[in-house]
Amino acid sequence: MSELLISIKNLTLDIEKNRILDDVSFDIKEGDYIAVVGPNGSGKSTLVKLITGALKKPFGGGIDYLGLSRKDIGYLPQMNARKERNFPGTVEEIVSTGLLSKRHFTMGFKNREFKEVDKILETLEILHLKKKGIKELSGGQEQRVLLARAVVSEPRILFLDEPTSALDPNIRKEFYSLLKKLNHEKGMTIILVSHDLESVLNNADKILYLDTKVVFFGNHSEYGGF
Repeated sequence: MSELLISIKNLTLDIEKNRILDDVSFDIKEGDYIAVVGPNGSGKSTLVKLITGALKKPFGGGIDYLGLSRKDIGYLPQMNARKERNFPGTVEEIVSTGLLSKRHFTMGFKNREFKEVDKILETLEILHLKKKGIKELSGGQEQRVLLARAVVSEPRILFLDEPTSALDPNIRKEFYSLLKKLNHEKGMTIILVSHDLESVLNNADKILYLDTKVVFFGNHSEYGGF
């Protein structure tokens, strides 16, 4: 039986007198690949931000992290919310910052840590880009770099918020293949917010359909559509 990692119970959030999340409850187990879907404004991104700590707002209910620490959680936010293209460093330098969650200090990366960077770049098939600046990359390459940064510390659970929204269909397909590889081969638990229902149904094991409330949560084979 899979280990329970995070338990969300009766989660409720109001922002400026608007109910964003209403009595949301579900569990995340080790090895899950959960797609969070639903209409615009349904609270999908807000839910992920609350769980990861990216959004700090008073809320009702509870989020229980069962044996997890911050370093066990990886997070890839929405592409249009990021400003990495203004960062002057190389791919290697950007990805190495993902190791900071495992350290108590920020200076002087060791050879062992750069080997970890090389390993994840090779896994995501972008090792040949490690000395390039991010401004030199295509959108698909950039997204792989940011994925590498999110997973280089080998988190047990990875949250992604609309990671393919700016990618063309072919690159999007490749990106989903990488996520499945991390889930199946590395055993990484994945929680993916997406509006791309057709793709997530072909990849995710479970569907969480959110419309402020939980409308459906279960195996994708049981999902009937809404």
